[in-house]
Amino acid sequence: MERKLKTWLAAVALAGLALAPARADPLDDAISAYAQGDYASALKILRPLAEHGDAKAQFRLGFMYDSGQGVPRDQAEAAKWYRKAGDQGVMLAQDRLGVMYLAGQGVAQDFAESTAWFRKASDQGDDNAQWQLGDAYAEGRGIAQDNVAAYMWYSLVVSRSPQSDFHDLAAPKRETLAGKMTPDQIAKAQKLASDWKPNK
Repeated sequence: MERKLKTWLAAVALAGLALAPARADPLDDAISAYAQGDYASALKILRPLAEHGDAKAQFRLGFMYDSGQGVPRDQAEAAKWYRKAGDQGVMLAQDRLGVMYLAGQGVAQDFAESTAWFRKASDQGDDNAQWQLGDAYAEGRGIAQDNVAAYMWYSLVVSRSPQSDFHDLAAPKRETLAGKMTPDQIAKAQKLASDWKPNK
């Protein structure tokens, strides 16, 4: 789990840089300072933006607390900022909250809450959240057990993220699940997966 967190944090840091707007603004300045390792400057810019409701700044501030960059690592504080960003639709914040509720990191462990956040991120196309949602349905973790729904979410990861680690996690689970399903159930799950469109 710790290795996955480090991989996720590194990917988010890179994604944050890729999502930086082309024009200069305070958030752009914070991202630039962060990229240069000047966490104190990044924090000084991000905090007021986050406090005034900027969802991207809230996510990045949560990320800094989550990773302990520029501030002492504090997952409860990270979860607070991720929730604010997630409530405004920031997919990566929603995914991270799902993981935190699943593992009880900075929040009380709550499978139903975890699944709810994974659902929000999954609906936007996040492959980690889709894999996690497949697991939730397969295991009945925080939601009613449903092989068709599990197969559908695993199929989305397998078809949409062929080069990702999540593909390698979802593919064997989907095959194992297929052994427990009727041909009609598999066909229904495949149809749901083929009809699925992200909410963006």
